[in-house]
Amino acid sequence: MLNIIKTRNVWFVISGLIMAAGILALVIYGLNLGIDFKGGSVTEFRFPQSQTPAQIEEVLQSLNLGTVQIQPTGENSFNIKTIELDQEKHEQLKKAVTEKFPGAEELRFESIGPTVSGAITRRAFYQLILVSLGILTYIAFAFRKIPRPLSSWRFGLAAIVALVHDLLVVIGVFALLGHFLEVEIDALFITALLTVLGFSVHDTIIVFDRIRENLRRLGGMPFADIVSRSINQTLVRSVNTTMTVVLVLVAMLLFGGETIRWFVVALLVGIVAGTYSSIFIASPLLYVWHRKKLT
Repeated sequence: MLNIIKTRNVWFVISGLIMAAGILALVIYGLNLGIDFKGGSVTEFRFPQSQTPAQIEEVLQSLNLGTVQIQPTGENSFNIKTIELDQEKHEQLKKAVTEKFPGAEELRFESIGPTVSGAITRRAFYQLILVSLGILTYIAFAFRKIPRPLSSWRFGLAAIVALVHDLLVVIGVFALLGHFLEVEIDALFITALLTVLGFSVHDTIIVFDRIRENLRRLGGMPFADIVSRSINQTLVRSVNTTMTVVLVLVAMLLFGGETIRWFVVALLVGIVAGTYSSIFIASPLLYVWHRKKLT
């Protein structure tokens, strides 16, 4: 039987290093915010023949559009992301592209001003905070009948710490991707984070619920043994569930196209991190807090 409680300090050190790496990447590189968060314009074109981002960018150099990012969105189609364009600048861009590449078709054009993007950023932050508080309150309520001297709030706080770990892993990975591969953070990224929170807390609650059951059935057993037994009883289920989801996400990553690629990557990283934290962080942390309360 895997004794995770006995080796908990090893997992805490590993988790601490992972969280520190995520924070360091965020501090050093920051997040490469997309149009949803910093404002700007995006114009999508489909070309009759294969083009490269460099060829398209060369056409736009004379328009003084500032930093231009060109990303493929499908077969022979690209997003051109620029500063916010007025109608005149938009027409200039469209004319330059269609004259250089006859047959090029504009699929969409949209702009988001700094006021709107600022509101989106604030709402995204509030959503994460509210979801975390909701999870804490729900777990504390669901486990309110836990045998004393355990506290239901400690169950909730342990779950929140695990969730913070998961968020830092995903954010740290995307700070690196943004720096080295110019991957942008958009509204789908926030959707991915919220999905990761839901998946991770679901896994954590499964383990916690088994701990609660074993406390009633095996009340005379040391708490460390109860936690270890509960983790082992749910380990296969957690791993199998995660592997099933991972297989689906890998298929989406391979065949889902460019538009959802980084959304799927965020889910992959977060769900794997969530399974890890449910097993190696949340439950051992619950044991540590319980032991300190008794001493």
